[in-house]
Amino acid sequence: MRLLVTGGAGFIGFALVRHLVERGAGRVAVVDKLTYAANPAALAWFQRRPDVAFHQADIADPAAMAALFAAEAPDAVLHLAAESHVDRSIENPLAFLQTNVMGTAVLLDAALTHWRGLPAAARERFRFLDVSTDEVYGTLAPEEPAFHEATPFRPNSPYAASKAAADHMARAWARTYGLPVMVSHSSNNYGPWQFPEKLIPLMIQKALEGQPLPVYGDGRQVRDWLYVEDHAAALAAILERGTPGETYNVGGGNEVENLHLVGRLCAHLDRCQPRGDGRPHASAVTHVTDRPGHDRRYAIDDRRLRGEIGFVPPTDFETGLARTVEWYLANQDWLAGLKRERYGGERLGLARRA
Repeated sequence: MRLLVTGGAGFIGFALVRHLVERGAGRVAVVDKLTYAANPAALAWFQRRPDVAFHQADIADPAAMAALFAAEAPDAVLHLAAESHVDRSIENPLAFLQTNVMGTAVLLDAALTHWRGLPAAARERFRFLDVSTDEVYGTLAPEEPAFHEATPFRPNSPYAASKAAADHMARAWARTYGLPVMVSHSSNNYGPWQFPEKLIPLMIQKALEGQPLPVYGDGRQVRDWLYVEDHAAALAAILERGTPGETYNVGGGNEVENLHLVGRLCAHLDRCQPRGDGRPHASAVTHVTDRPGHDRRYAIDDRRLRGEIGFVPPTDFETGLARTVEWYLANQDWLAGLKRERYGGERLGLARRA
C-alpha cells in the first residue's frame, strides 16, 4: 500500500511510521510541519529508509496538501498531525484551532478530491483514519462508567474542543460526501521518544536534575495509560480491519492517579538511579496550583476494538513503565539536545507540565 501519515515526526506518529515500515505495510509518505515537538531522531530515521518519503508542510495549507496527494497518491491516510499539549492550548488557543480544526478540514477536502478521482476498486479500498483523544469526552466522576464510542462530547480545554471539532469534521465528510472515514480515540500515551513537556518524561528529567517534581492540585486526577507502541499497532489494525463510518476507542486498561504514577516512577528511579543525597526521589514531589478546567478522570471502554478488530494491548503497565524509565535513562543525551534546541538549555518550567 501507499500510506500517508500526518504528524509522523511527532511522538505517536513516529511510533506508527516505525510500526508500519518494520512490518512491511508498504511505502509511507510522512508530512509534518516540524513544530517544536518534532523529533530530530525521527527525521534521521526517515532519511535512512528507502520506503519512507518525508514532506515538510502545513496540513492547513490547501495548495500544499493538493500537491502532496497528487505526488503520493495514497491508498490510505492516517491523520495524527495536531497541536496536543493542554497547557499550550490554554496559553494560545487560536494556534490549536488553526492546526487541529482548519488543518483537518483542509486535509479532508484534499483527501476527498483525491478519492473522487480514483478508479472504482481503489476508491472502495481507500481509508481515512482520524486519530483523536479521549479528552473530547470531557471528565468522569469516580463512579461513572468509562467512555464508550457513543459518549457525548463535552470538551473542557481548548485542545479538547479543537479535537472534538476535528472529529465532527471527519464525521461530516463521511456522512455528507461518503468519504470512508474512521475515527479513533485513545487514552494517554507513554513510552520512548515522548517530548519532555509531557508528564512521564518531564518527571524523569526533573528527578535526574534534582528539581522539585510538580504535581497539579491534589494529584488525584485519574488517567488511563497506553504504551505508544501498542497504540501504533492498534491504529494499524483499525486501518486494516475497521469499518468506514465507525469510531474505535483505544485504551490501555490502566487507570492510575497522577500522584500514584509519579510515585511509581520515583520507585523505578530509586532502583535504577538513586539520588546522590540518599533520599527517595518521591521526597521531591511538590503540589502546585491546579490547571484551569483540569479534567478529573478519563477511562476508556475499548470493547469494540477488542471484539470487532480483535486487538488487545499486549504491554502491561509495569513492563511498559519500566521500559520507558530505562529508555530515558539510556538516552539522556537526546533529552539534553532537545532542551538546548527548544529551550536554550534552560530547565523545563512548571508551565510545561502534561
